[in-house]
Amino acid sequence: RTIQINTGRECALNSYHISQVLTNYDLHQIDLLFIENVGNLICPSDFILGTDKRVVVVSITEGEWVIEKHPLLFKTSDIAIINKIDLLDVIDVNIEKMINDAREINPKLKIFKTSALTGENIAEVINELIN
Repeated sequence: RTIQINTGRECALNSYHISQVLTNYDLHQIDLLFIENVGNLICPSDFILGTDKRVVVVSITEGEWVIEKHPLLFKTSDIAIINKIDLLDVIDVNIEKMINDAREINPKLKIFKTSALTGENIAEVINELIN
């Protein structure tokens, strides 16, 4: 089930938005809840939403500098997913630089290289999320 929360004039979801929606649901009936904070990568990093795990997803198409440009998001995350690795043969990007940058910012960060297109390493991400 998907529920859209309109943030109005704010650039990202905050805990108030989420609490207003969750009061309508029995949380004991929810096994896994994903909160996707849309928008750019800067706004969401300032908002703590009360999640058990914080995940950041970037793709290689954003360039190898994306992690350096948004260090706070990686510093405050538990899991980083670098997606679209199926394009590594056609996009000139140094994925090892991305991984090293992320680890330098947050040594405890769990990093997954995935392809949503091929499914590569998706099972590992799911396993990490549910455990």
